[in-house]
Order: sequence, then C-alpha cells, then structure tokens
Amino acid sequence: MSKKAIQDHYPDDVARCYGCGKLNSEGYQLKTYWVDDESVSTFTPAPYHTAVEGFVYGGLIASLIDCHSTGTAAAAAYRQAGREIGSEPGFRFVTGSLHVDYLKPTPLGVPLEIRGTIEEIKGRKVIVRSTLKADGQICAKGRVVAVEMPEHFQAK
Repeated sequence: MSKKAIQDHYPDDVARCYGCGKLNSEGYQLKTYWVDDESVSTFTPAPYHTAVEGFVYGGLIASLIDCHSTGTAAAAAYRQAGREIGSEPGFRFVTGSLHVDYLKPTPLGVPLEIRGTIEEIKGRKVIVRSTLKADGQICAKGRVVAVEMPEHFQAK
C-alpha cells in the first residue's frame, strides 16, 4: 500500500472537496489507497453523523462511496496509462452518476471500510463498484460513473 493517498496527489486547485479534499479542513479528509487490484479507504463517523440513534446518516454513506470512487477512478486512469499516481498531467474525476444500495443499517462508533473495484474504463469515463462495511458486514454498495474533470472546472 502506498504511504500517500490518491487524494494527496491532487493539485491544490482541485483539492477542496468536502469529502476528500486535503485543503478542506472542515471536510471528511477521506484517503484512498491502492491495494493490489482494489482501492481502500477507512472513515470513522462522528456522533453527529447520525440518522437515528446509533446509526450513520445515509447521506454520509453516499458521499463516502462517491469520493472513494472518484479517487479510485483517478488511480485507475494512472494505472491504465502506465504512470505513477501524481505524475503530470494529473487525473481528476467528478461524479457523472451515483447509485447506492443500502443493505443494512450502518452502526455509529466503528470505523467504516470502503473498497472499490474497477468495472470499466472507457475514454474519459471510469465505472467503479464499491462496498461499505462496518464490523466486517457489508452495509451498502455503490456504483459510480466517474468522468474525467473538464478543464473549465480547474482554476486558471
């Protein structure tokens, strides 16, 4: 596993995402790493990330799957190009589509593990399938269509 997360390689002008931006001190600071042929992130929800007493808010689950998957897409693009993560020009992806299936309530108070695999890479699009686990149990599954970030999104 790399010591540096995929998101740590994002240039500063695209590193302010609430979910994974290294420059957003109020955000989740989600970090994604390549481990063999899948990506892995962990996140421990705070007590205020609640839906009902003792369980995680579904919007947090969706945003974790979303940010994990767009980071995974960037790593996959580097891998497909035969380049080191962080080499220039950089790859950065945004969400074209997000689908989440909530399979069981996700408990608060334990680290959540998000794992992603690549379903497809085609042109500027990467499809990522992710699972979110708590205490080893799959609580949610997601499918994200990630699209390479258009240039006009980046600061000039």
